[in-house]
Amino acid sequence: MPAASRLKTSSVSASTAGAVKPGVAVSAPVSVTSGPPVFIARHTAPSAKVYSDEARSYLGLSGFDHEAVNHGVSKYVMAHTQGIESFWAMLKRAHAGTYHKISPKHLHRYIAEFAGKHNIRDADTLDQMATVVSGIVGTRLMYRDLIADR
Repeated sequence: MPAASRLKTSSVSASTAGAVKPGVAVSAPVSVTSGPPVFIARHTAPSAKVYSDEARSYLGLSGFDHEAVNHGVSKYVMAHTQGIESFWAMLKRAHAGTYHKISPKHLHRYIAEFAGKHNIRDADTLDQMATVVSGIVGTRLMYRDLIADR
């Protein structure tokens, strides 16, 4: 099993007028010790409604209006997790079909790429291109920095 597949990852997709724009994916690798509750608390407005699946890692989530979809017993809430599940499916397909190996060292870069694609998916092609180009202006990743140990 590739090392990236063994990493614990989490994401949040919140619908709120607060800190996170509705439908915007905010994703990052998280450690086993901090887990999704800490990640969600950092990236989600307190007034947000949080939807997740029934994974045990969400049990520590407090302070939010939280509902879980339990796929195993066909228990569904008034919302769904299909949008964020689609996001992760796209990343997994890219891993299998394009990248083949995603190292833990660069996992955050791959996730940021797909979060960016997810967040501009509704824009027309020219707006998507403008967004991508504006995001690379003034940034430079040197090869020595790419291969350096963290």
